[in-house]
Amino acid sequence: MATKSSFLDKVLGRIGRLDAEGLQTVVQRLARERSFLETLFNTIEDGVLVVDEHGEIIYFNQAVTQLIGLQPSVEGHLITDFLPELDWKKISRLDNVGGQRVVRHEFEVNYPRARFLRLYAAPLDGEATGSSGVALILHDATEARQKTYEAIESERIQALTLLAASVAHEIGNPLNALHIHLQLMEREVKKLRNDEPPAQRSGAPWRASSAKTAPRVANHSHEETARKLEQYLAVAKGEINRLDYIVTQFLHAIRPTPPQLKPASLNEVVDKTLELLRPELDNRGLTVKTKLQPRLPLAPLDATQMQQVLVNLIKNAMQAMTKEGTLTLQTGEGSEGVWLSVADSGGGLGLMIVQRIIRAHGGRIELESHVGRGTTFRIWLPLHERKPRLLEAGKII
Repeated sequence: MATKSSFLDKVLGRIGRLDAEGLQTVVQRLARERSFLETLFNTIEDGVLVVDEHGEIIYFNQAVTQLIGLQPSVEGHLITDFLPELDWKKISRLDNVGGQRVVRHEFEVNYPRARFLRLYAAPLDGEATGSSGVALILHDATEARQKTYEAIESERIQALTLLAASVAHEIGNPLNALHIHLQLMEREVKKLRNDEPPAQRSGAPWRASSAKTAPRVANHSHEETARKLEQYLAVAKGEINRLDYIVTQFLHAIRPTPPQLKPASLNEVVDKTLELLRPELDNRGLTVKTKLQPRLPLAPLDATQMQQVLVNLIKNAMQAMTKEGTLTLQTGEGSEGVWLSVADSGGGLGLMIVQRIIRAHGGRIELESHVGRGTTFRIWLPLHERKPRLLEAGKII
């Protein structure tokens, strides 16, 4: 057994033998240690929240007041009253199970001012089963996020430079094809003119035999020319469509469009995406499991953009896994929205690819990672447009 080294452990071992003066000394020492710890916690820039097993707030430092505007009078209130984005049921469930768990939430708050926060949840009783409460660490990642966006923007500009060169090259190919086929069409038109009967071209008299055979030969020649023209026109139309696609994709890359929100089903997004990626998944020998909630409520979302999100997540998962890995897709709903998760059996998933789209939808991102067991990436989308949280009447902060 490890040697007890803390002051409190030593006192508890002989508390029954202490007299009044000794107890007074202990209380004074504990008061000093509490004062020291409170001073220490209040100098930390990150917010520290402690909630009991029921999710009620029992302690928070000054940084929490600055980050989300809590005041001492809220002790004893539920944490979800002030952080509705927090999935307390999930955190409590994982705490009860015990073991090493990493739970992280990322969300935005607008009060007391707009910030982007990262929240980490750690059980107070370590890896033990059951629950004696949870410590929540709030980190203000607003500045780091801004720097990340600036770095992304810089990379985007560099990528666009390369993309512009690539687009110029790609456009050159169909333009060359169009030029060639237009020349071929021009030649065929000239042939049509040259295939007119001799009498019509020069006014010379026809012989009886030539009068019988010329129309037949001319008709055959015209049919062959028409067939070639139709073929060349089909190629030209295809190249024009290809040009239109290249230009459209280029415009989307340099000018992201806001989501067109319409009631849609996440289940349908999953089905269409898997249908699109099925050949690549099969080629890699990956097993795909789907656990889609039946009768999932429709949510306001841009189905095309959400499919783009899911494609990116699945491709990242493919890169994280070796052959014969397992990819699990799930959907479900909570009190405020619907969710979609992508879990792999590999090393991890990237987040920056999908952050812009999820943020534009008013959603949030969660990541749960277990060393050696893979990563679960979950996105939440609101069922309804979120309204700002109002302060209680007469409350001054």
